Amino acid sequence: GDGELEVIESDVMKVDFAAFADAPHSLRIIGNLPYNISTPLMFHLFNYLPLINDMHFMLQKEVVERLCAVPGNKDYGRLSIMAQYYAKPEFMFVVKPGAFNPPPKVDSAIVKLTPKADSERLQLDVKLLNQIVTSAFSLRRKTIRNSLKNYLNETEIDTLGLNSKARAEELSLQDFAAICNFVEQKQEAK
Repeated sequence: GDGELEVIESDVMKVDFAAFADAPHSLRIIGNLPYNISTPLMFHLFNYLPLINDMHFMLQKEVVERLCAVPGNKDYGRLSIMAQYYAKPEFMFVVKPGAFNPPPKVDSAIVKLTPKADSERLQLDVKLLNQIVTSAFSLRRKTIRNSLKNYLNETEIDTLGLNSKARAEELSLQDFAAICNFVEQKQEAK
């Protein structure tokens, strides 16, 4: 009923969030996430996206900056792309160390993640996207011609309208989606 609080003591990584949803988009998830599980927990929650209205998390400020980063920004990487595939992240505000007792050594920040509807999400193989993005950013300073050579040759990169001398951080989510779909078609054609 209204005003009742149910406390569940459990490993959050093992919680089936579907058990709490009485309708699509009905869950609002709020948490102060420990640094070491913040990324895996967000990806666990992305499995339940159709049930989630929005998520607000307090994280280390640098993680929020990575979640919200755009191409060309030094914070832009795998986390930015994969989170932005699933959701729209918004940097809400900074929480200074003095807000806590004892104060941590880092700034925290609040991020709002609004799930993308199916129609807003690019249609692709997410596992493959993750592999390609991970490969592209594993060698940040290398050009995509080198970092993606297991997936594409230089001619294929040109065919996609991309610059083979570009670095991963210059590619948008749409660019990675195009690469992902191209590689998937190529694998299926074998």
